[in-house]
Amino acid sequence: MARIVSLDFGTKRTGIAVTDPLQIIATALDTVRTHDLLDFLKKYAQNEPIEAFVVGMPHRLDGSDTNNTPHVKGFIKQLRKTFPEIPVYDHDERFTSNMAMQAMIAGGMKKSDRRDKANVDKISAVIILQSFLSSKK
Repeated sequence: MARIVSLDFGTKRTGIAVTDPLQIIATALDTVRTHDLLDFLKKYAQNEPIEAFVVGMPHRLDGSDTNNTPHVKGFIKQLRKTFPEIPVYDHDERFTSNMAMQAMIAGGMKKSDRRDKANVDKISAVIILQSFLSSKK
């Protein structure tokens, strides 16, 4: 089976998570500068088959768009154009940053490592992907 790739998109950097080939477990892959994201994904796709992309879609509690929502929608268009054969899904990302921080605290991560926004982005991508996998069942 191919992997599913999850993206916690940000205007500066993007957290990336992937499933194992059996699509059971979501694991943090990397955090890359958003400017380099499509190139990173192209290289990754050369070495690993990708079944789908899941992109975290930001919404407010009332369901309305956030300031970042148009950026994410624009990126999804680019992603679909770059990888026309791979489906792209958006998935609600509300609370993922808070959940990521709580997971880092519960996991005993040092305070200095929790301050590194790249770690939060990667773990947020894992949470988005795990939530997406759960919703498929």
